[in-house]
Amino acid sequence: MQRFTDLSQIPDDFGPSVVTIGNFDGVHRGHQRVLGRMVTDAQAAGHLAVAVTFDPHPLQVHRPDTAPPLITGLTDRLELLEDTGLDAVLVIPYTLELAQQTPEEFVRRTFVDGLHAATVVVGHDVRFGRDNAGDLSTMIDLGKECGFAVEVMEDTSAEGETQDSEPELGRRWSSTWVRDLLVAGEVAAAAAILGRPHRMRGVIVHGDSRGRGLGFPTANLDADSSGLVPADGVYAGWLLRTSRPQHRGVYPAAISVGTNPTFDGESRRVEAYVLDRDDLNLYDEEVVFEFVERLRPTLRFQSADELMAQMHADVASARTILLPSSP
Repeated sequence: MQRFTDLSQIPDDFGPSVVTIGNFDGVHRGHQRVLGRMVTDAQAAGHLAVAVTFDPHPLQVHRPDTAPPLITGLTDRLELLEDTGLDAVLVIPYTLELAQQTPEEFVRRTFVDGLHAATVVVGHDVRFGRDNAGDLSTMIDLGKECGFAVEVMEDTSAEGETQDSEPELGRRWSSTWVRDLLVAGEVAAAAAILGRPHRMRGVIVHGDSRGRGLGFPTANLDADSSGLVPADGVYAGWLLRTSRPQHRGVYPAAISVGTNPTFDGESRRVEAYVLDRDDLNLYDEEVVFEFVERLRPTLRFQSADELMAQMHADVASARTILLPSSP
């Protein structure tokens, strides 16, 4: 998949293309279905399938104090978009200057002159251009003027799905739905909508080494890690080593999110204990945490011994979930 971060990077002979636009936060199953159909249609027409997205999220520019946390960072968003079969993604740096483009300026510069769009795929609620003045009817009018077709995609929902962990069948797939579930700690339900476990990505940094002293050495994500932090608690999940080819691997883990109230901790941390491993040197390495199932909420214990007993129980529960065939 080709990745462009500026219109000037797009070759002059690029296209013709089938283009869609969106934030695609989480790249959930609704996104996947729309993009998958778009890719199939583009291939049938002999065109390139392209997604246009933004970084940072527009709300982080216009309303940074109230913008919702992103489900996925840009690295994971691009990897997930690539998995849908797209030929290219254009990541537009979102700025206040960009936001001043009129709907016509944006469409002509991006879709027509840049990507040579033959078809633009949008939803009924599409908004674009200065003050979000452009809507579906604007896009259709611009398509007629500029020579591209406009295809309207219907919303996709959970109607007819059968997963036991999937709530509210018939509800429209949305990033907001995923976000609400993660904030509540319902990572298994969120995974049913995402089509995979929720993930965080970051560099491993030094912590208090308290876990090592208790016999459970943990890998601590740095505070600038990407991906929405789920509700405080302990989770069964996976630690993925992806940044160093010689050390790639996937490890079962018990993941803790919270402030460590037993020891009067104040800063919120995300850390993982790789089951039965105390020999991994992960410092300064970028890794991915995947959250499979919540084991329990964060608790304050009366003593270190009580905490250790619970940690042994958490590890046993995580092993049962992640490695059901192990002894």
